[in-house]
Amino acid sequence: MSNTTNNVGGVDNTFRRKFDREEYLERARKREKEEEEGSRSKSKAKGPSLQRKPLKHRDYEVDLESRLGKTQVVTPVAPLSQQAGYYCSVCECVVKDSANYLDHINGKKHQRALGMSMRVERASLDQVRERFEVLKKRKDLGSFTEQDLDDRILKQLQEEGERKRIRREKKKEKKEKVVEEPEIDPDVAAMMGFGGFGSSKK
Repeated sequence: MSNTTNNVGGVDNTFRRKFDREEYLERARKREKEEEEGSRSKSKAKGPSLQRKPLKHRDYEVDLESRLGKTQVVTPVAPLSQQAGYYCSVCECVVKDSANYLDHINGKKHQRALGMSMRVERASLDQVRERFEVLKKRKDLGSFTEQDLDDRILKQLQEEGERKRIRREKKKEKKEKVVEEPEIDPDVAAMMGFGGFGSSKK
């Protein structure tokens, strides 16, 4: 009876396991060789890596105010370019407000779509000197007095007054169009039982 309890099937694992170093070194070398060959074939399949241009200045003005204060009917079936918000034609997406639009056009996704990386080209010493010269010339030419500032403020006020005047004229024209009613023959109106189509308020 004692024999059956001692004969347990399995492996005796009460001793410390010993590893064959040579076998594992050989496996490691084989794995490294396979990885090297695999990486070579992958790099050949990819072809030359895509080189993106560094960031550069925008050569256009960002238009954030053209649709400011305007009302628009929004329908779910309208194309993206006609939906509410700011439409990016490069990425074909709509952003709901101006802050997010600026974040988008300055962001990584948009710049990549334009073919630029997010890295800035390193300027040489000559380029920095040229830039300082240009800025120095601009500063000399652009030095203005208080008189110039007053003239600019007056000009801006005049332009604003002109815009207000034009707006008022347009409103008057609209009101005149609404007020004009077709003439009704008084005999026909009396026969139908009313004096006119206008409201009771005059």
